[in-house]
Amino acid sequence: MGVAGAQAASPADHVSPRTAAHRHHWYEFGIASWYGRFFQGRTTASGEPYNENDLTCAQRSLPLGSVLKVTNLQNHRSVVVRVNDRGPVPQDRVIDLSRAAAQALGFQNKGLAPVKIELLSSSSTPTEVAQLNDQLAAPAER
Repeated sequence: MGVAGAQAASPADHVSPRTAAHRHHWYEFGIASWYGRFFQGRTTASGEPYNENDLTCAQRSLPLGSVLKVTNLQNHRSVVVRVNDRGPVPQDRVIDLSRAAAQALGFQNKGLAPVKIELLSSSSTPTEVAQLNDQLAAPAER
């Protein structure tokens, strides 16, 4: 079962939504799994077709369209994904990732991995997710 948390907000956080967004940080630890070919093309909770090659995920409670940074705690690889579906179905897991996201995190052959999930934004587009992944990869390439 996952553990979720957030940094405490001070009364000053209510002065500016921008300040509050930087100080209040949602995160969760738990076990991730992935889903792929069997669901390819099926309609997700967001109404879009599932594509195992997109950087997307199923998550139970965050708003559809939320952007998450997922870090594999075994190898410290990270990827940015967009919530477009609900789940995961197994109650002992905190997130179900697309095949592409699992591959980016290096656990597609294992099926499961311990992860940290961090909320980056409550809404985004696939293009913005790709840009965030480019930014995430940039320091490693230098």
